[in-house]
Amino acid sequence: MAKATVHVMLKQGVLDPQGEAVRHALGALGFAGVEGVRQGKVIELDLADGTTEADVQQMCEKLLANTVIESYRIEMA
Repeated sequence: MAKATVHVMLKQGVLDPQGEAVRHALGALGFAGVEGVRQGKVIELDLADGTTEADVQQMCEKLLANTVIESYRIEMA
């Protein structure tokens, strides 16, 4: 069995309200050195033998990432 990890993040220039909320909360907790936060998601896939990175890319394009506002990176293991 193969594994893939997909990292999905909002593209640069897209407003990240969750990241901004985290930055604000960290500041309220006394962590003054945080100037920006981008929040994303990590998706781990257990794949059948023979599943290719191209297959995972199609999964990302069709479901796992909103490619209009998000970018993704695939790690195969």
